[in-house]
Parts: sequence; C-alpha cells; structure tokens
Amino acid sequence: MQDIIDEIASQMLSRADKGKVATYIPQLARVNLEQFAISVATPDGQVVSAGCADTLFSIQSVSKVFTLTLALGKLGENLWHRVGREPSGDPFNSIVQLEHEQGKPRNPFINAGAIAIADAIMQGQAKETLAEILQFVRFLANDNTIAIDERVARSELETGDRNASLAHFMASFGHFHNPVDAVLGIYFHHCSIAMNTQQLATAGLFLANQGINPHTGYAVVSPRRAKRINALMMTCGHYDGSGEFAFRVGLPGKSGVGGGILAIAPGKASIAVWSPGLDPIGNSKLGTEALERLTHKTGWSVFAG
Repeated sequence: MQDIIDEIASQMLSRADKGKVATYIPQLARVNLEQFAISVATPDGQVVSAGCADTLFSIQSVSKVFTLTLALGKLGENLWHRVGREPSGDPFNSIVQLEHEQGKPRNPFINAGAIAIADAIMQGQAKETLAEILQFVRFLANDNTIAIDERVARSELETGDRNASLAHFMASFGHFHNPVDAVLGIYFHHCSIAMNTQQLATAGLFLANQGINPHTGYAVVSPRRAKRINALMMTCGHYDGSGEFAFRVGLPGKSGVGGGILAIAPGKASIAVWSPGLDPIGNSKLGTEALERLTHKTGWSVFAG
C-alpha cells in the first residue's frame, strides 16, 4: 500500500492542472495550490500516508458526515422528516429546490441540508452544541488536538450571505427550531474544523468497520446505520458531481471545498485525500483522480466485478 500511494502522490504533484482554489471564502483563497496528501487507515490500526499528510486544512463539507451521524444518534429515523435522502442534481448552495419542496432540503450534504442538521442537533446553547460536535470528531479521530480554525470561521461568517438566505428561507416554512443566526454560527464553525489527512482517515474508520470505532471498540452506530450513511455518501456526497464520482471512483465519499475528500471502502479502509484545487463543480480535482487510481490499483470499488 505504501508503494501505491507514494506513486499516486508523485503523479498528482507532477500534474500541471491542479484545479482552482475556492475564492468565495477569502481564507481558502490563500491556500497554496501546490499541495497534495493522501492517507489510508485500516481497521487493524495501520495508517499509511504520502504527501503533506501532516498539513492541516479546513475540512468544510466533509464535516457534514459527522454532524449527520450525531443527528441520527439524537433523532433516529425522525430526522428524515426534516431532511430528505435524494441526490439534488443542483449546486451545493442552490435555493431552487427549497422553493419547490416547501423548505425541506433534498439531502443532508447540500448546504441547506447541513444547516437543517445543525438546527436538529442544537439543544441548548450554540457553544455547547459546537463543543459537542468538536468532541465527537476528536473521539472518532482519537486525537484531542483537533480544533476549529477561527480565521476560516470568521471568513465564512463575513461572506455567508447565500447560506444565510438558505437558512432564512427554510425558517420561513417553519422548519427551524432555533434562532437562525445561532444555527448558522454552528454550521460555519463545524465546516471550519481543521484536520490533516491522517486524522480525517482515522475519523472515518467507523464507517469502514460496520459502525465500530476500532481504537476503542465502541459502536458509534449500528452496522445498518453505517451502511445507510455510506449509501448517502455514495449518492449525495459530491453534490451534482456524485454520479461522476461513483462512475470514476466507485466508493462512498464526501468532499469539501477546502479540497478534502473522505472515502470509505467498506470492510477495508477509510481514505482521506487533500488537494485544494477544485474542479468546476467544487470537488477536489486531484483528490478525485487520486482516488480513481487507488481503486483501480486495489480493486476496492464497491462495483468491482
């Protein structure tokens, strides 16, 4: 495995076209495009990495996997009254479907859906909810050093008009239980959690291990729920590029505009890649290509014959 990912990292770093960094969040626009990292974590405790796997980056929408898991733990199947389970086919920050569907987001991974999830999780004060999310991520990654990048959070708050519009639009249909500004604060901050690929791959291991955190033996979710979260990652994890990702990579995955992707090979591994350059849809250009090469070399695609 080390030889495989070393080769992939070398190939990615030599690419001339690395995509473009997200510019609508000023703090992300400052990230050096010439970076690539990949880490593969397995349920037996091994983590192999290549590239700048120690470099922290903003996980952005990859965090939605963890908030969805928390929300399911709190609300169970009742969560699906608040948010749907279907692919959107529209950009991640689109408001179009919300109007057609009376303010119910299509799935938990588009922005509107993740904001609704933040509202569902919020019980008590916003600071307490955010601390719960951060502690959950630390528990999954077995690393208490993981923190929120406050510079990115401020940058998101200052440029978050589109997300605020989505939230107020949902609230206008009576779907919010908490103040909109408080919910948005939770959303912007959990998207600003900073991790490296080693931490992120480790945090995703419960989804590759039938819901069990292999570091503690604790059942984070049931095997059935792990399967369903993986299914949502497969169908909705890359927004209107989810079909293309399934076609090329063949794994459940969740991307973020910070350039990270968490991919799950059920029963085999949790994989995190990071390259800050994005494709036109908003997914990591080289990250997707690296995962495509990895599944080709390992046969880990869930569609492998």
